[in-house]
Amino acid sequence: MSYQLRTTMFVVLATLYGSSVMAGGLEAIDLPPKSQVEDALDSNLLVLNANSGLKLEQANQRKWNSGNYEFNLRAGTSQRHIVNAGQKLKEWDVALERPLRLPNKVGIDTDIGAASVARADYALGDAYHEAGRLLLRSWFVWLREQAQVRVWQHQVDIYTQQAEMVEKRVQAGDAPKLELNIARAAVAQANVSLQQASLRAQMAGNDLQRQFPAIVLPLEVAIQTPQAITESYEVWQARILDDNHELGMVQAQAKVQELMAARSRADQVPDPTVGLRYANEMGGNEKVTGIFLTVPFSFGQRSATAQGVQQQADIANDQAKFVQHRLQTDIYATYQQAVRSYATYQQAHDAALAITTNSELIAKAYRLGESSLSDSLSARRIAQEATLSEEIAQLDANESRYRLELDAHRLWVREEGVSESN
Repeated sequence: MSYQLRTTMFVVLATLYGSSVMAGGLEAIDLPPKSQVEDALDSNLLVLNANSGLKLEQANQRKWNSGNYEFNLRAGTSQRHIVNAGQKLKEWDVALERPLRLPNKVGIDTDIGAASVARADYALGDAYHEAGRLLLRSWFVWLREQAQVRVWQHQVDIYTQQAEMVEKRVQAGDAPKLELNIARAAVAQANVSLQQASLRAQMAGNDLQRQFPAIVLPLEVAIQTPQAITESYEVWQARILDDNHELGMVQAQAKVQELMAARSRADQVPDPTVGLRYANEMGGNEKVTGIFLTVPFSFGQRSATAQGVQQQADIANDQAKFVQHRLQTDIYATYQQAVRSYATYQQAHDAALAITTNSELIAKAYRLGESSLSDSLSARRIAQEATLSEEIAQLDANESRYRLELDAHRLWVREEGVSESN
């Protein structure tokens, strides 16, 4: 299949399929299959570590709910010596005691456990999102290298045909042998560039599969026709910030720190220890049963601890505000890149079409003996550069669009509750 025919088929398929991809949520033709993406992201180390962090916080939640106080059993024995009577009496006592959390602290501890789990869940979502960004970036690095291989292979094919035509003209005495040497040199140079591009594509593919072994690299990928960003920046900003995992994570962390500060303030009133005591005294002549209460006294330590934890909460709140401001800046940059990448693609497409048409006219003129070989080879080289620029611009526009979709949770969305149960 010729390069032009294959390219035309890709464009037609992308045009027919493109609108349904974005509107219906189907798999995009220039992205890995959804099943492979899910396996790749679920098995990514960032996601696995975050999933372990979530399970850890779920275990900690049970600790917060139950509290860290335990029953203590205390036992002792002694000997009473009555000097005047010359008696020695054995005595012993046993006590069961347990500190009791005040009711307000129980509620705060429950909230801390729930907020910590929420923070870990946001961290898992953020890890999934970051792994998706890495996959998208690595995938398009490989696609760009593949595009260079494809374009250079096309260039080699054209130069080879050109050299064969020059050889026939030399044999017929219609061209000097110097032109054949020039044509063969152009083929050799194009082959060198093809081999270099093939090596870069192989390295990019190896890097992609090293990070995401579940991704199977296809032999060919039909490139999606870029689509314009029709919604405004405000719409995309609202979409991305509406359920942003990174922002949710730092806000949840700020909430945890606020609850920890509240817990420290509550701890300024110490928890009492209540116990039951039974004693056998005077050699068994006296049986003693009682209840006792122990209350610790603090001399400034608890107040200082509460102030320190409150400062940590203030820092966490400031960090949440910083992340929100940074995200707004990042969203604007991502949106502008998507908009401008599409405009760049349109310009590159128009330029490549005009330059390729001009190259074909010059090649035809050479076949008719109305142009020189140097002009024909130069036109072919310029057309090849324009074609490569167009394909790279096309990939840039698609990657920018997909990045926007990914940040807005409209692409490669994690199914809530799946990872937690694994």
